[in-house]
Amino acid sequence: MKTLTRPEGTEPGDLTVSRRRLALAAFGGYALYAFSAEAQTVTTPATGLVAGEVEVDVGDRMVPAYLARPDAPGRFPVVLVISEVFGVHEYIRDVCRRLAKLGYVAIAPDLFVRSGDPSKTNDFNQIRRIVGAASDKQIFNDLSGTVRFLKAQSFVDKSRMAVTGFCWGGAISWLICERMPEFRAGAAWYGRLTAPKPGEFLGETNRPWPLPGVAQLRAPVIGFYAGKDQGIPLADVEAMRSALVAARKTDSQIIVYPDSQHGFHADYRTSYDPAAARDAWTRMLAHFAANGVKPRPF
Repeated sequence: MKTLTRPEGTEPGDLTVSRRRLALAAFGGYALYAFSAEAQTVTTPATGLVAGEVEVDVGDRMVPAYLARPDAPGRFPVVLVISEVFGVHEYIRDVCRRLAKLGYVAIAPDLFVRSGDPSKTNDFNQIRRIVGAASDKQIFNDLSGTVRFLKAQSFVDKSRMAVTGFCWGGAISWLICERMPEFRAGAAWYGRLTAPKPGEFLGETNRPWPLPGVAQLRAPVIGFYAGKDQGIPLADVEAMRSALVAARKTDSQIIVYPDSQHGFHADYRTSYDPAAARDAWTRMLAHFAANGVKPRPF
């Protein structure tokens, strides 16, 4: 079976593929590349929710997004969910439903739609091509369009918005909080903080990374990292801690789970660590609430 061992994907040839795993992943809507047949997947029903695909006008095209919200009147706070390199597959959709059950509007835009669906292939070179085609400019254009879409909805409290993201999306979450004033809080799950080694880039070699821009943080971020992450050096994590202190971003923090691996929240992978995942999820919700993005009961 495969597990993701790096922030932006396991290298080709690291692990093996089984036909049973691929069949189960396809049946459940999970990413073919990383799904474990022995996964402890969390399944959140859509009962009491309005959940499904919407289309977001980002200017040059319509971008699909998965949206889940309470099936109740009134306006609800928002959590923007940024996917891993595998796109908006079942794990990301379930995260949206988990948040909606709490009293959030949760939306996950498909930032890779122009080049393909990375969840449907077990070839990492193909995933690299799809993800790498999404430029920084395009990503933030799509995110800005998603924010415009949200602000126009009668069920959205546009004054209370937070963001969370996983792996590739963890890095994007840091950058969103550095650039976009609409967000009041962020939670970044094992997102790369600095540029990877030569040959490991997905896309632009000159794309921005969170650590150099930490002084520009507009919203506080809680970052969750793994002590046994093979792709994000603990030295980078400590450098981010020091940079937050130096920039006087005292409302942001880094949490490290020393015995966990990269992807410890991803319940469809072998790297899943239920205890760490639960603790970090609780901390994320507390961070959102402390910064004015508390869920609205319904």
